[in-house]
Amino acid sequence: MADRPAPLEYNRLWPMRLWLAGVFFFLYAPLLALVAFSFNDSKRNIVWQGFTLKYYQKLFQNDELLLAFANSITIALITTVISIVLGALAAIMLWRFRFPLKAAIEGTLTLPIVVPEICMGVAMLVFFAKVMPWPADLPWPLSLGAIIIAHVSFCFPFVAMVVRARLASFNKEQEEAARDLGASDWQAFRDVLLPHIKPALVAGGLLAFTLSLDDFVITFFTSGPNTVTFPVKVYSMVRFSVTPEVNAASTMLIVLTAALMVLMMLGQKKTQSP
Repeated sequence: MADRPAPLEYNRLWPMRLWLAGVFFFLYAPLLALVAFSFNDSKRNIVWQGFTLKYYQKLFQNDELLLAFANSITIALITTVISIVLGALAAIMLWRFRFPLKAAIEGTLTLPIVVPEICMGVAMLVFFAKVMPWPADLPWPLSLGAIIIAHVSFCFPFVAMVVRARLASFNKEQEEAARDLGASDWQAFRDVLLPHIKPALVAGGLLAFTLSLDDFVITFFTSGPNTVTFPVKVYSMVRFSVTPEVNAASTMLIVLTAALMVLMMLGQKKTQSP
């Protein structure tokens, strides 16, 4: 039988459990209210008039909102692919090689994670306006390409951290044995190292996709008038009024994000197993 906590210890856990329950309720009650009122048959969110799906129908008939959602998906997919490649290469480089200023580079890699997004957004705006090379000293156009560059800059360090954690459990002797048996560097990487870090690549890719899909602040500074993402579009709708249609759009984004986070957590569990 599994060990059970002593009665005294068990009684001490109840206040902590109640505290955690209160914290989770405080955090997620607004989201649950938003989801509930997305089915409200009323233009006023403060009064419940009945259950309806008409605002979801209006949501899927809104061409501008669907275009913004398509832009978000496109940006997130491209960002994920590039972030997986850069993050994996950065993690392998820092794990395998020793070189001068390695600690400084590792610290620099974490800067996009700890720096506030508002600072990243302003920095990207200045970069594209003044620094990015472009003919005739013109600013880089704030379009799909600018958003992707900005998203990759803060997404790939997350992938690198996940892959680096997975590499900590790798036995280097397996790769050396493969080389002793005649495998080339590429074959050893493809057949030995890559299968080991594959769960981390999946988890990191899902994390990068979720971060890119949900990002608002950096996208707000780097998007132009012809490239609007789903979070920016929802924000523009909220500026006029919070209607059930806005709640429906937010609910769709919450559901998609939650599904991706569940997949990411399942992949993360695999990265922790040897």
